[in-house]
Amino acid sequence: MSHSSEAPCRPLTAEPLTAAAFAPFGDVIDSSGHAPILINGGMTERFHDLARVDVAAGGGRPLISLFHARPYALPLRVLALERHPLGSQAFVPLDGQAFLVIVAPAGEAPAAGAVRAFLTDGRQGVNYHRGVWHHSLVVFDQPSRFVVVDRGGPGDNCDLFTLATPLELRAIAAG
Repeated sequence: MSHSSEAPCRPLTAEPLTAAAFAPFGDVIDSSGHAPILINGGMTERFHDLARVDVAAGGGRPLISLFHARPYALPLRVLALERHPLGSQAFVPLDGQAFLVIVAPAGEAPAAGAVRAFLTDGRQGVNYHRGVWHHSLVVFDQPSRFVVVDRGGPGDNCDLFTLATPLELRAIAAG
């Protein structure tokens, strides 16, 4: 969904991932700001119900996968976005490495000026709401592993949209 072609691009800038800024696209999976529930005799803090898993449409079922992501190089050219019309999709990092989240609001097609980019802090995960347009998983510097919770079952749950004008992210600001 991205490569280094010479087509003209619009610039894309990554902003820090916050729950408020990301709310139109999904949930930030992060324990910060949430009160823990003590379980297992007080030996474990449970941060409960951090994201809404939405996979039941059309006879779907939840599935849990492991993704091993290879790093992208900058500049990153964004040529296409995907969406999952039948269910949400969550990514939880396992290696503590920041990753880039590129999203656009749900709709028939991503609006040209509505694509946003967020940089996680390496401890945050994201849960894309059903139908939200997003780029595939983007890590930099080194390979990274993720737990992914999404929808299995009948039906076509992935639409791909090629952008008329590619986007280009030239740099990632240090957090």
